[in-house]
Amino acid sequence: MQRTGPTTYTYKFPENFPRPEVLEYKYNRGGWDHVELDFTGEGTQNRLIQPDETYRQDVVPHWRWFGQPFNPEFLPRVELLSEAFEMPQLDTTRRVHVLLPYDYYETEKHYPVLYLHDGQNLFGEGVGFGSWNADQKMAMLAARGHHEVIIVSIDHGAEERIREFSLYRTRFGQAKGRQYLKFITETLKPHIDATYRTIPNHEHTGIGGSSMGGLISIYGGLMHPDVFGRLLIFSPSLWISPKIYFDAIHFRKSMNTKVYIYGGGAESSYMVPNLQRLQQACLKQGCDEMTMQIELSIDPGGQHHEARWGREFPRAVEWLFFGMS
Repeated sequence: MQRTGPTTYTYKFPENFPRPEVLEYKYNRGGWDHVELDFTGEGTQNRLIQPDETYRQDVVPHWRWFGQPFNPEFLPRVELLSEAFEMPQLDTTRRVHVLLPYDYYETEKHYPVLYLHDGQNLFGEGVGFGSWNADQKMAMLAARGHHEVIIVSIDHGAEERIREFSLYRTRFGQAKGRQYLKFITETLKPHIDATYRTIPNHEHTGIGGSSMGGLISIYGGLMHPDVFGRLLIFSPSLWISPKIYFDAIHFRKSMNTKVYIYGGGAESSYMVPNLQRLQQACLKQGCDEMTMQIELSIDPGGQHHEARWGREFPRAVEWLFFGMS
């Protein structure tokens, strides 16, 4: 292929090329250990050119690195902030990790911060239900310069998880969601901002999670719009909080808030309709693009598990923090 720009190449088949009826192809950078991958860092099907096509423009979002889906040198630096970080609002402690950009200590930059729940299942092998492999996904994003986000991983409270991620009393007991969010906004975030080079304003501060973690992240944006301007909502457990749609209508307007919502059609018959209803409830505020942007991503075959949320993670990060669509 001939280079035609900084990141563009062109190939023209010879006039006498014996073209098959359907042409199948893939791109690589010199071999199969550097073959193209999809947006999530996974393998792709062959590309196809139909007989009536005379011109095709393709984009390769990611490349394999010497046979691996990411360059291991780009893995974020994982620091244990505390094995038992004090949570005075809940009278307990919690393990907290911080994932720093791989080049954090080689620069003087300040970074956005994304607070994620269920830290046991965010990176590494995961516990019980697998892992998002968020560390590997950030290494993948680093290949295109979109890794410059600090991730704060908060372990869940095991048997207290549902109560801590709920705003209203359920059959599982008294809700503790308000106290949990106050822990993040009044205790953890000030400590993170004082310890690391962050950009502390709401436009550069996100909160996110999946399932019950997705639910409490919605309320993080609802109750603290001056703190969280970036919401990552994966497969939220809307069933446990029927008032969520009413609450969302009262979303206080805050300039430049972005909400990324994902759900899978194979999770339940209610997941996709509920997400669409949530989106409409938020939009009833009359928000325009200057106040709130909502991206709704639906996978018709998506299931309710960590691996699928991990696949969605890079797309959500890029849309929330780097303006990628």
